Amino acid sequence: MKLEFINTNLKRYTFQSPKIREWVESNCIGKTLNLFAGKTRLNINEYRIDADNTMVADEYCDAYEFIKSTRINFDTILLDPPYAYRKSMEMYNGNYSSKFKLIADEIKKLNIKRVISFGYHSTFMGKKRGYILDKLCVFAHGGAQHCTIGIIEISKD
Repeated sequence: MKLEFINTNLKRYTFQSPKIREWVESNCIGKTLNLFAGKTRLNINEYRIDADNTMVADEYCDAYEFIKSTRINFDTILLDPPYAYRKSMEMYNGNYSSKFKLIADEIKKLNIKRVISFGYHSTFMGKKRGYILDKLCVFAHGGAQHCTIGIIEISKD
């Protein structure tokens, strides 16, 4: 497991930070599902899902409903949901949007090779779902701001 530490400014949307965006782009492989797409289009082969139709997405729908029903094959999945209930309510116009455990259980069924997730605390797919931790990056924002944690897990299969 590789541990990285990067100093970067905090932005309203995670991938608006150039250093975080660069880290993500360099760690995605193949066709990538960006499940909570937000406003920042990445320079990768991404398919963008978001519940908020004011964001930049290929499809507007609930992340869990998309994962349950998709028949599209992806190599990487990018998970950057709102990190807390308050942020979820602010960023998704009053709609609670985090069903991480349900989403993680469905991801396991899709045979995705690489999962990249973000949060203020770590949330793993874990060995139980067939993934091992490959890389952990702490993005330090300075001052009294929470660090952003990026985690890369790879399928054991």
